[in-house]
Formats: sequence, C-alpha cells, structure tokens
Amino acid sequence: MTLLSIERFGLEDIEEVAAKVLQACGNETIWLLNGAMGAGKTTFVKALGKVMGVMNNVQSPTFSIVNEYITADGETIYHFDCYRLKNTAEAYDIGVEEYLDSGYICLIEWPDRIEELLPESYVEIHISSLPDGFRKLEVLKKA
Repeated sequence: MTLLSIERFGLEDIEEVAAKVLQACGNETIWLLNGAMGAGKTTFVKALGKVMGVMNNVQSPTFSIVNEYITADGETIYHFDCYRLKNTAEAYDIGVEEYLDSGYICLIEWPDRIEELLPESYVEIHISSLPDGFRKLEVLKKA
C-alpha cells in the first residue's frame, strides 16, 4: 500500500519531505531505505534527524554499520548502513535483531543485505534521482 508519493523535489525541500514521511509512517518503527548509491538516502536521514530533533551529529554509518541518535525528547533512533555486511552471520554479530525488536525507529540503508532478518511489518522508502538533479520518493507499507 502506498502511504506517500512525491514525484519531484529538490534538496532544498528535503526537510519538508522528511516531515511528510514521518507523518505518513505513523507508528512504524522499521524503515527500509532503498535507492541507488548517491540517491540521497543518508541526506534524507540527516533531514529526518533535524525534523525529529536529533541532538547528535547524523552521519553515514558506513564503517560502524549502526549509529545511535538521541532526540531532544529522549527518543532513540538507530541508523544502519548494511552495505558492508557480507552475510547474515555478520548482522547477527552486531545484534541486529535486538535493534529491530527494540521498539525504536530503525532506519536501514541497503536492507536487502539483511532481508531474511526483517520483521513482517515495515515501511519501504524508495528514493531515486531524476535526470535533472531532483529526486522522487515513494513510501510503501508492507505487512
């Protein structure tokens, strides 16, 4: 089911887009971020962090695999970059299932690397680059 579709937006609109996505996702805690390298997944997470009042610096967890952010309200957000994971065993080694079961928002880049560990219910956010430098975004609910 499509929760939100934004056909064309620029980076100057990314915080507004992040606010709309946050509203559209409701109480879902598992957010899969799909898009080609350079599509803007981490840029989107940075904007989302700003909208949610994240107190610490939002950056790509490429080398750490997972970053933890705390909002001004004391909420925890986990941000994963699974690109470097070679197999499911590596995901188990970092305790990914505990994060997914935590009840906190988990933003997962390259979720196909841990597909078999994902719960039945989640939202999928597809970000794609358009030829003119703008982006397209679609949010789908999976249950």
